[in-house]
Amino acid sequence: MNAPKNILEVWRKFDDVGMDTITKAFFYDKRKKRQRTVAEMKEHYEGFGAGGNCFDLAIWLLAELNEAGIEAYPIGHDFFDEKAHVALIALGEDGEKYYCDLGDQWIQPILIEKNDRFIEGKLAGFFPGAYVKVETKEKEFNISYIRNNGKISMQTFPLTRYTNEDLLRAGELSQARIWKALCEKRVRREGTDEVTHWEFYNWKSFESSLSGLNKEPELSSKDEWAERIALNMGMDLEFVKAALSKFEYIEK
Repeated sequence: MNAPKNILEVWRKFDDVGMDTITKAFFYDKRKKRQRTVAEMKEHYEGFGAGGNCFDLAIWLLAELNEAGIEAYPIGHDFFDEKAHVALIALGEDGEKYYCDLGDQWIQPILIEKNDRFIEGKLAGFFPGAYVKVETKEKEFNISYIRNNGKISMQTFPLTRYTNEDLLRAGELSQARIWKALCEKRVRREGTDEVTHWEFYNWKSFESSLSGLNKEPELSSKDEWAERIALNMGMDLEFVKAALSKFEYIEK
């Protein structure tokens, strides 16, 4: 179910790039709601440790895959809606399809079509804090996320192939919406081989692992939250403080 070496080599360039919505808030006025270019994303990552939302990361990853000679294209659900989520399908040398989702901070891409390597059971090592199971149908595929406590959630993705123009247009719509602050990051803690999932949302933060959910203590100021976010996301502290100023703080 693992992607071939050439796809993984590109994917690994993003191992330390988190997903967030605070970057688009920081640059909201400067970019006049438009989608950032790949060159801008690289500059902002190098300067501030900033990643971006799912559209940013899909556009950036698509450019890197294409540069490496790998065919890829965008897919998603609710594509031009406020609930939109985007990911990519990257094609192997034999045309087999691999689902690549940096927006949800997958550990690595996964095969989504049946062949002699397809495994129907639950798998570890693809998504932080959960096992996954892929079910492929004619026009869509389902991904089940299975937690150790028995909780199961599911996403369904149409196999609709969107164009690069669709991707940019949907990205523009997403960039124009400033909603609640959200940050997600794959994390490998010292002393363990497991990749976990750290998340900040609605002024709460927690970390998911195969052993369960660790809810972190709540904080009492934006500056304290900025410090925690900067530490876990690998972002510049002053950048995070400025970005959080765009969001209403919920007093606890």
